[in-house]
Amino acid sequence: MRPLARRRGQGEVDAWLTGGPARYQVRDFLLWAASASHAPALHVPTLGRNPGRAIGDQQRWAQVARLLHDDTLDLTDRVAGALLLLYGQQLSRIAAMTTDQVITRENKVFVRFGRGDVHIPEPLAGRLTTLTHQRRRYLGVGSPAGTRWLFPGMQPGRPLTASRLAQRLRRLGIQPQHGRRSAMANLAAQVPAAVLADLLNLAPTTAVKWVHDAGGDWSRYAAELARTPNHQP
Repeated sequence: MRPLARRRGQGEVDAWLTGGPARYQVRDFLLWAASASHAPALHVPTLGRNPGRAIGDQQRWAQVARLLHDDTLDLTDRVAGALLLLYGQQLSRIAAMTTDQVITRENKVFVRFGRGDVHIPEPLAGRLTTLTHQRRRYLGVGSPAGTRWLFPGMQPGRPLTASRLAQRLRRLGIQPQHGRRSAMANLAAQVPAAVLADLLNLAPTTAVKWVHDAGGDWSRYAAELARTPNHQP
């Protein structure tokens, strides 16, 4: 096919695709038609994964600032919300965190979400340390004197549930799913997929999808990953 005719054909395909995601199914047909020499090779991009609605970075950082600096808020909400909005942690994992995951080394605070330790800067480091040292003690008769949970629940020996944490954060105007997606998109745009998976305890395929959605390319980070195995978000 002549270049002009091919451009016209590509234009028609592009116009067809504006009708919505369902029309991208034409991709397989056009690939077959081109391979059988029934039509020229025309480009139909692969639709990226749609992770759902996310808040904007400006809104997310405003929420983080409030959590870090508003001393009228409950410390549990401040730390849990910050871990969600800064490190993209699922509420189910935040709720199940233990004090052993908070590590102080050489006057620095780290959290172990996955296989590596993530350095936590101030002022969140201070809030996290305070929560670790002042975690709620149970007052009921026969209840344990302390708890290993970072976010203990009302029932002795049990942590707060993810649903309860979600309710608490929503009262502060934080939508957990939207906030987490924003945080993950931000991290995935900066950190190689392999490092993201190790530090945040993600499945490798999940980390790759997040990096892909953020416009990254894991292959271009390979050399950097080899040079800096302890790279952190």
